[in-house]
This record gives sequence, structure tokens and C-alpha cells, in this order.
Amino acid sequence: MKIAIAGGHGQIARRLGRLLAARGDEPVGIVRNPAHRDDLLADGVRPVVCDLESASVEEVVAAVAGADAVVFAAGAGPGSGAARKHTVDHQAAALLADAALRAGIRRYLMVSTRGAGSPPPADADEVWAAYVRAKTAADEHLMAQDLDWTVLRPAALTDAPGTGHVRLTAGRSVGEVTRDDVARVLLALLDTPAAAGLVLELAAGPDPVPDAVARAVRERTGAR
Repeated sequence: MKIAIAGGHGQIARRLGRLLAARGDEPVGIVRNPAHRDDLLADGVRPVVCDLESASVEEVVAAVAGADAVVFAAGAGPGSGAARKHTVDHQAAALLADAALRAGIRRYLMVSTRGAGSPPPADADEVWAAYVRAKTAADEHLMAQDLDWTVLRPAALTDAPGTGHVRLTAGRSVGEVTRDDVARVLLALLDTPAAAGLVLELAAGPDPVPDAVARAVRERTGAR
């Protein structure tokens, strides 16, 4: 598969890119900073420079052309204010959805966050609240499109080595999950067309990643 990953230099995105490259797929990393190209090339990922905060939909269409799926793994990142949560975590994700539609790419995986889909707590930090609202708006925009979307909402992220075991549910994620395991789940979701239309909460858990994804699909369809 050819997979275009928005936010291609991010920590989850690079892990996913390396997994895809290792099994012979064609990952494309969309990056804002040209200085990040060498890192992606070393990962076996083809870099494409395109700033999703300022690009037109036509420029994003060109960046993702020919892909079998797109993954939104971009984010404004630590230290950014509320305004960039809106322009990156919401608007850039929506722009990628619009570009996927124009490019005829049906599969879209969204890396969202725990707490999205609900109002932030009244006592939440202003920037965290803006982030949750931005991710909620991005998820809602995506779910309104005629795309084969899957929304993945991980629990608190860690850099500990992955275990390959997770919990995927429709309920609120609690606890933590490693970035390694988020990337593994994204890979499994790319291989599972029947996961389209699911909003999944992800945390560390007892199930091997393939089993967790298969169970999530069974629970949606009612299959045994």
C-alpha cells in the first residue's frame, strides 16, 4: 500500500512509517519543515514538504496523490497555544479530509485523543481545553464526510517500549498507551477495511493488537 502520513516527522508517524517500510509498503511523510526530510529518508519514508496550515486543498491533493489511505498524525505540539490547536489539530485535519475526497482516497485514519467527543472539564487548562475542542471538531468533520474513516483516541502517550497488547473499546480510554503500540494499532487498522466507521478508544490492555482490532470489528457488526 501507499500510505500518506500527515505530520510525518511526529513520534507516532515515524514509528508507523518505519513499520510500513519494513514490510514493503510505500509510506509518504508529509512534513512542514524541509530539514526533516533526511530523517524520513533514513526511516524508508518518502518525504513530501507541504505545510498543512497554509496549503491550499489543491496542494494537499498533490501531496497525497496515488495513496491508498491517509493518516492524520499531525499536531501543534507541546508549547503551542490555543490558536494553533485550531489551525493544526482541527483545520489541517479537515483540509486533509477534503483533499482525500478530491483525490479519490477513501480510507482515512485519524489519530485523535482521549477526551475528544465530550466538552473539556470546566477546570481544564485553557490550552488543553482548546486541544480537546479542536480534536472534537476535527473528528466531527471527518465523520460527516463520505470516507471510510476510523477515529482512534489513545489514552495518555508514553515512550516506553511497546508490548503489542492493548485494549480497544467504544468507551472512554483510561490509563496510558505507548506510542509504539499506537503505531501498531494504526498498521492493523490499515489492514482492516471493516474497521471503517469506528470510533475506538485505545489504552494498554490484555489483547494482542490483531485480536483487539478484530474484536472491535466483531462488536460493531455483532458477528461471532
